[in-house]
Amino acid sequence: MPILVMKFGGTSVATLDRIHRASKRVAREVANGYDVIVIVSAMSGRTNELVGWVEETSPLFDAREYDAVVSSGENVTAGLMALRLQEMDVPARSWQGWQVPVKTSGVHSAARIEDIPNDNIKAKFGEGMRVAVVAGFQGIAEDGRITTLGRGGSDTTAVAFAAAFDAERCDIYTDVDGVYTTDPRISDKARKLDRIAFEEMLELASLGAKVLQTRSVELAMRYKVKLRVLSSFEEYDPEAGTLVCDEEDIMESKVVAGVAYQRDEAKMTLISVADRPGIASAIFTPLAEAGVNVDMIVQNISEEGRTDMTFSCPVDQVARAEKAVTAAKDKGDINFHDIVADKDVAKVSVVGIGMRSHTGIAAKMFDVLSKEGINIKVITTSEIKISVLIDRKYMELAVQALHDAFELEKA
Repeated sequence: MPILVMKFGGTSVATLDRIHRASKRVAREVANGYDVIVIVSAMSGRTNELVGWVEETSPLFDAREYDAVVSSGENVTAGLMALRLQEMDVPARSWQGWQVPVKTSGVHSAARIEDIPNDNIKAKFGEGMRVAVVAGFQGIAEDGRITTLGRGGSDTTAVAFAAAFDAERCDIYTDVDGVYTTDPRISDKARKLDRIAFEEMLELASLGAKVLQTRSVELAMRYKVKLRVLSSFEEYDPEAGTLVCDEEDIMESKVVAGVAYQRDEAKMTLISVADRPGIASAIFTPLAEAGVNVDMIVQNISEEGRTDMTFSCPVDQVARAEKAVTAAKDKGDINFHDIVADKDVAKVSVVGIGMRSHTGIAAKMFDVLSKEGINIKVITTSEIKISVLIDRKYMELAVQALHDAFELEKA
């Protein structure tokens, strides 16, 4: 039988009633002729509770024991859903990561999936099991210890299973009914997309759209796994949600697919840096080693052997960045006069695969912002994305104006 992967997030399994509701969706797909692999998250709020217990018990905790505790939330959900399905006369059983096994690296709390052998689950399908309810977010390292994949890891688990089992599709059930052209909380003209290309979804996810976890989209694109994002709270509709797929599977797409934003950005500038070969490496290597997530980078024209270097990073990493570059200066690795941090900026981006074949998108974006009196501080571009840093107070205005200018409310 064809295999379908269904993933339910924490809000979709937050209560026994919601687990029952999700189970009915699974039973419907079994009735449609699928063998189903269900990936479940912990019940909403449970992971935070478990993390709190660990930190209260041992502030300098052993990461291996942290994973052992935190992964238990998904085990509870998997067992409860398997029980619910059995009560509905659907042959089901729960699987923890080590039972599959989901083989991962040994980096606790941030492990990466290395392999998912499909022999065990396929054997059970052959014996009459119709649903494998798998605890997401977890696996097992080579040394036999339980690992977790980091926040959003259940999305990654689901896509990895879809690839390993050559599933027809991977349905991601969440508390939103699809992928929108922008955040509906900012623009009431935001429109749900029927389809979106992997590359567009990857850019939107990395730019702050919270619908899918970035690593899961990367995996889906690499292994050509069709993803469908849909709500677990809407009535059943086989055409519901947004399909994330290959560009070739979209008949015709708009030039711009969506407008994304990141609110809590900071712009940092090293003033009057000694301009010499290797200076960029001397600056950004210590930042990387300090765990600073650098995004946009701009270097000014050199004058009299000195230049300014500007970059953006999350606002909560400013202190870490300042410490890293100051330490590098004290060691004599870099030389600059001052470091200035602007903590009151936001990043706004337009994304679309249609940009590859259309000109004038950047000009139109800049013209729209200019007419709204919004000054651009930093600009970066890629083949399918244009991002700008602006004053945070203008972020919502910029998103609304760009959404209107590119007429994203129209199909």
